Amino acid sequence: MQGTFRLKKKLENILFILLCSSLGFYIFFCPAFKIFADPATLLKLHRIFLVNDSYDPSTGDVYCRVPDSGKEEVEAAVTAARDAFLGWSSKSPQERSQIMNKLADLIEHDLEAFAQAESKDQGKTITFARTVDIPRAAYNFRFFASSILHHTTECTQMDHMDCMHYTVRTPVGIAGLISPWNLPLYLLTWKIAPAIASGNTVIAKPSEMTSVTAWMMCKLLGKAGIPPGVVNIVFGTGPKAGEAIVSHPDVPLISFTGSTLTAQHIRERSAPYCKKLSLELGGKNPAIIFEDANLDQCIPTTVRSSFANQGEICLCTSRIFVQRSIYNEFLKRFVEEARKWKVGSPSDPTASMGALISKEHLEKVKNYVKKARAEGARILCGEGVDSLALPTRNQNGYFMLPTVIAEVKDESCCMQEEIFGPVTCVVLFDTEEEVIKRANGIKYGLAATIWSSNVGHVHRVAKRLQAGLVWTNCWLVRELNLPFGGMKASGIGREGAKESYEFFTEVKTITIKH
Repeated sequence: MQGTFRLKKKLENILFILLCSSLGFYIFFCPAFKIFADPATLLKLHRIFLVNDSYDPSTGDVYCRVPDSGKEEVEAAVTAARDAFLGWSSKSPQERSQIMNKLADLIEHDLEAFAQAESKDQGKTITFARTVDIPRAAYNFRFFASSILHHTTECTQMDHMDCMHYTVRTPVGIAGLISPWNLPLYLLTWKIAPAIASGNTVIAKPSEMTSVTAWMMCKLLGKAGIPPGVVNIVFGTGPKAGEAIVSHPDVPLISFTGSTLTAQHIRERSAPYCKKLSLELGGKNPAIIFEDANLDQCIPTTVRSSFANQGEICLCTSRIFVQRSIYNEFLKRFVEEARKWKVGSPSDPTASMGALISKEHLEKVKNYVKKARAEGARILCGEGVDSLALPTRNQNGYFMLPTVIAEVKDESCCMQEEIFGPVTCVVLFDTEEEVIKRANGIKYGLAATIWSSNVGHVHRVAKRLQAGLVWTNCWLVRELNLPFGGMKASGIGREGAKESYEFFTEVKTITIKH
């Protein structure tokens, strides 16, 4: 009894919620509430008290603790997903669609709560979470709930053989889904939605740094009508939980969004099992500004493409090539516009940028600026140039000003490596042939942006750029029906209505002789 009392006292300022399903128990800690499970039950589950601290990026304080799941929890998830697969895959697309639309309804109903949690957990502004992350998370379920109803298969006849051939698509089985920390619920649902729409069951692992909204979604699954075991969320780190998912022989498919280095490890671990892989990886995305560009449109959009979500989007612009004749004007106006971006508390509705994800990541980004300065580049605004004013409670947060670097060489690490923060480099070019070669001269090939009023020019350059997505005179305008993904070290495979459906299913050819 004394041990039980001590345990209860230890948890006195911690929220402890047990989410029960056929999988067992998911445990989440958060000091914002006071809810307790039965102490005897807690003692039986002592093994699961291994946790990881999760920090509020805007203050630097630990504000919740996330379970440190491993092989045992993943094995339980596999068992639950396997048991649920037959029932879920047997449902018609219409039935699955109705359930997914219901889940979208529930997320939209709680949009403000989700937005507040995403902002606090990741450091992004409440405005970005409220207008981008959570609406898109709900829409992901709606989009795939609709698209699953409209796929067709192939059929052909061989009259001289009295045969008819047709194809069917069947779900792969258990899908292993690993999502990153920069757009937590947005990208987690971008994976879960097509997987379950196609009839698979899933084991999903959100980043241990941003698990709150995934946990909140867990509480809505049953209300939406998703049967136990169809969606299994395993909280934990990549080396433990992620490794267990990737290397499990009964998980035949892995969809991963994250770093190129981690993807290399995933390929090695999954190779013995010949798993299907979809890898959406890093980017070092160029913007090419030709002399006939409309700078009134180009400059504010390019500032946004460089610094949105603190530059923590794989599609952000980090290399800006400007034609010589307009270089000085562009640079002056671009720096002026970048300085207008307000860095502040994520809860401030007037803030343009919030905090970076972690102390370690902040130091990594700042070190790139230091390297650029050591190489002789000019830092025109931001880090080390301008002062950052923050509210008192945010003084220990992981904030950084939008930073613009000029006169940097193409071989510099700032031009070659993914920084993933509010840092962009501006360099000049002379000719079309030159800029295409330089834009392609890196290992990545995710996205690019072209600014020009010459339509022929735009088509010609877009075709030659080594990038999976090319925007012209705009940025981040997405059509979810079309393929999304990168070339070279930016990934393997594509995502989208047709592409995701094909990835999450296996095609089978059936021949009937009559």
